[in-house]
Amino acid sequence: MQDQHGRVIAYLRLSVTSSCPMRCRYCRPATWSASANSSHCQDELSVSEIVDMVTHLATRHGLKKVRLTGGEPTDRADLLEMIQALSAIRPAVSLTMTTNALRLPQMASDLAAAGLNRINISLDSLDRQTFLKMTGVDGLSRVLQGITAAKEAGLMPIKVNTVVIGGLNDGELWPLLDFAAETGVEIRLIELMPMGPLAGDWASQFVSAAQMRERLDPHVAHWRPLTMGSDAARRNRVTLNDGREALIGLIAAMSCPFCGQCDRIRVASDGKLFPCLMDSPSGSVLDALRPQFDADRLEALLENAMSVKPQEHPATGYSVMTQIGG
Repeated sequence: MQDQHGRVIAYLRLSVTSSCPMRCRYCRPATWSASANSSHCQDELSVSEIVDMVTHLATRHGLKKVRLTGGEPTDRADLLEMIQALSAIRPAVSLTMTTNALRLPQMASDLAAAGLNRINISLDSLDRQTFLKMTGVDGLSRVLQGITAAKEAGLMPIKVNTVVIGGLNDGELWPLLDFAAETGVEIRLIELMPMGPLAGDWASQFVSAAQMRERLDPHVAHWRPLTMGSDAARRNRVTLNDGREALIGLIAAMSCPFCGQCDRIRVASDGKLFPCLMDSPSGSVLDALRPQFDADRLEALLENAMSVKPQEHPATGYSVMTQIGG
């Protein structure tokens, strides 16, 4: 499947729920209503609908990778059933998930047994009070326990995602890199994007990837760039001044857009189809999944999405992260 600019689309980011126990400053508006955020919303894609869609994408279009996002995926009571069904699809797709890790201490081994291949974990601070301030939840210890549980369950490699916000956690870049060296996870430092609750005050809180690297340089003896490919991150293996090594990715969506390598589309939990993270939806896959699966209708929706996928993302975002999953 190719878009109008010749980019091959092989990656689906699938939000399975807009529900999430956290209220991250950059993600979820304070006014987000519980009813609108329910994981039992009647318009939420069912497991069978998700399997029909992914099977079609894998068999017809060579889909290679599915990432389950949210909201928080573990808020879905049928998540393990969903992963089991998706892992049984042939040809097989790489199945990954992004999570806040609050439930990972209890769920990591079950997720691995169900067929999840690996995991990304959101961690915006290693300081308990800053974590609480940024997420609205006093859950840092549970997230750290979740990282340990994911390692023990074999959900490797683990990538830890940190959205860097000026005046909040931008002073923690070195502790986070030190944490990566100690634990063997890959730390990914992400530029704040002008969408969601902080869009109006984005410029005053934006920290560029170049600034992040400049702040880390005093602690790093050597940066060794790794092949980027279609990955959003500019990945480096670094040697620290004390000789330890770590993996770090810098995601510069605003200061150095990587749209030319974009290989993904997004589907929200209510079926909205997003050709681009920051653009408006091009339609809804629900039209092709209910009351029964309609392959021709899905093809038409995908064709339209490919025709309107922009060459570069807009200057500001249309949606909020808790709806589309980042």
